[in-house]
Amino acid sequence: MAHWRKRTFVRRGCSCLRRAGVTALMAGLLASPALDGVKAGEKPAISDDAVRIGLLLDMSGPYADITGPNSVVAAQMAIDDFGGKVLGKKIELLSADTLNKPDITAALAREWFDSKNVDAIMDVAATAPSLAALEVARPRNKIVVLTSPASARLTNEACTPTSVHWTYDTYALAHGTGKAAVKQGFDSWFFVTADYTFGTDLEKDVTRVVREGGGKVLGSVRAPLNTLDFSSFLLQAQASKAKIIALANGGNDTVNSIKQAQEFGVVQGGQKLAGMLIFLSDIHSLGIDKAQGLVLTTAFYWDRDEASRAWSKRYFEKTGRMPSMSQAGTYSATMHYLKAVQAAGTDATDAVMKKMRETPVNDFFATNGKIREDGRMVHDMYLAEVKSPSGSKGPWDYYKILQTIPGDEAFQPLSESRCPLVKKP
Repeated sequence: MAHWRKRTFVRRGCSCLRRAGVTALMAGLLASPALDGVKAGEKPAISDDAVRIGLLLDMSGPYADITGPNSVVAAQMAIDDFGGKVLGKKIELLSADTLNKPDITAALAREWFDSKNVDAIMDVAATAPSLAALEVARPRNKIVVLTSPASARLTNEACTPTSVHWTYDTYALAHGTGKAAVKQGFDSWFFVTADYTFGTDLEKDVTRVVREGGGKVLGSVRAPLNTLDFSSFLLQAQASKAKIIALANGGNDTVNSIKQAQEFGVVQGGQKLAGMLIFLSDIHSLGIDKAQGLVLTTAFYWDRDEASRAWSKRYFEKTGRMPSMSQAGTYSATMHYLKAVQAAGTDATDAVMKKMRETPVNDFFATNGKIREDGRMVHDMYLAEVKSPSGSKGPWDYYKILQTIPGDEAFQPLSESRCPLVKKP
């Protein structure tokens, strides 16, 4: 049964505020007239004396390691780092398990918006549930920021004036991993595809990239969510003789399909696996010996630079794990939202969205990120390769960054957008 939990982060002597760097940062934020947005003598327009943020996640299913309870930790870190209050009002966090079901997601979003006075949802795990949440939020003029779902349709046909797609999407994954593989001569592909919206959208985007690069797709097979036995699908992929077997799935399904491909001797037989959506937690589950050599596209890696290492170390102290790109994105999006509320002087949707769009995203997650009119947060992506066991210094030291892909190249250009909000010339 789905459930929701309410967390109120108003703590005396919060340990994170005792850190000198954060204290100085918060003092600057709270004192700056440019960020305040409230004129002298005016009362901040915060509804119900609180700003309420929600997370609709997979808490125990195939995406629990990618989002789940540790995404709640990431959002909590952002709230705590902000000081637990915005414009003098408390910040409350709600979280719920959607069981990856659109109907449960829609019911929870409706209850949160109509009865719990939630101002914004900071993530909805998986594409189909996120589409359901957007349909609930649209007529209510509520903000939804998506940090874990993948489908590029979220900023195309399903775009709304109050939604943002934050971390990555199928277009960026296809143009990162797919283009790199075709350039290396892997020009024949077979897809093992998750049989739901995300998987089919990812296969479609990668297929386009392969064909544009002169390659060909020899076939595909659909595997249901939470498949335990991939043997029949992998046998079809082997029989195709395709140079690349592309795994257009995610979470536990990706981990299980890679493990079973190893057992079937897919790589030993001369074919190459391409995980089209790989998270750091997947590599940790697989073991670097089984994952070595995988090329992938990611929005974030904890060991990229000093800022990413500093934040990830704090996150590790709380969770015992390094963050996925979605969990890092949840912190980034939550902090950006709270800064926008502060700058707008209100939690009113239109004013907050205006500030979110006009303010660049500069943090450990993104440099000069920008929210476009279609809701896409554009930022750099990274092409990475999983290290060999001998090349790794230890647990979580898994990626070698091969290339930085500039945001304007990584994400779909507005000229190709199918979002009705985009003004065409």
